[in-house]
Amino acid sequence: MNALAQAVTPVTDVLTGTEWSPPQVRELYRLAADVKADPQRYQEALSGRFLAMIFEKPSLRTRVTFEVGIKSLGGSAVFLDHAGTRLGERESIPDVGRSLSRWVHGIVARVYEQSALEELAAHASVPVINALSDRFHPCQTLSDFFTLEERFGSLRGLKFAYVGDGNNVCHSLLISGARVGAQVRVATPAGYEPDPHIVAEARRYARETRGKIELFRSPEEAVAGAQAVYTDVWASMGQEHETEARAAVFAGYQVNAELMSNAAPGAVFLHCLPAHRGSEVADDVIDGPHSIVFDQAENRLHVQKAILLKVLG
Repeated sequence: MNALAQAVTPVTDVLTGTEWSPPQVRELYRLAADVKADPQRYQEALSGRFLAMIFEKPSLRTRVTFEVGIKSLGGSAVFLDHAGTRLGERESIPDVGRSLSRWVHGIVARVYEQSALEELAAHASVPVINALSDRFHPCQTLSDFFTLEERFGSLRGLKFAYVGDGNNVCHSLLISGARVGAQVRVATPAGYEPDPHIVAEARRYARETRGKIELFRSPEEAVAGAQAVYTDVWASMGQEHETEARAAVFAGYQVNAELMSNAAPGAVFLHCLPAHRGSEVADDVIDGPHSIVFDQAENRLHVQKAILLKVLG
């Protein structure tokens, strides 16, 4: 009864990715596959809908895919550049949320702080979608596992390894991976582990889906037998002053041909981009036959269109 109620409850805000139950993720992926296969069918689905896009951080993939996405569904986007003035500095976050709710049907926000996103959602009467925060990047990782499903056919039991910093992308990979029943292995240096509360939450989800969450110190152990290997930048936006120090700490965590040799035959490599080539990943991996990074990038469009359809439709 509880699982059924969870499956049919509509998702409004998408702030962490935990809003989507396993059945809802399945529905989302079916819709994304249909949107990708037959985009003409949906070209007027969100006609007359307006989306506000608040971006405190620079973006290529997220901005373009959300703008192209809403427009290809018949709606329109209004871009609000907050790179120079963060949310809450010029005007209170509650007032921004209340004002935008009078004009648009949804808000996509790319912010430095998860708390700002949650405050915005608390005062907006329209759906708010997390386009990246310091804690989570749900749209990215929902697209990542959709891409892996296309490649492998099934996600249940998929052996997935993440190597690098326990950052926002890592957090969302744990959540999304647990939701789809994957075996997620994370290797980080000491002191750079993912948040233990998020790990515990992911493990609870994994018990429901028969997935598995494991933490390692050794990249080789995490990657052993993995069907998919993922990495991200060692210093995220806002941490640029730590770049040199982090490069020394993460030196043994580069995804290169030697590390990939520990993965399963036919394993794929993923990266959310932009990549620092020669740092977290070697050129011969990201440009090699293992790489599906541009399939990931393409699928951001299709999965985000599905999210918009679910949330704004």
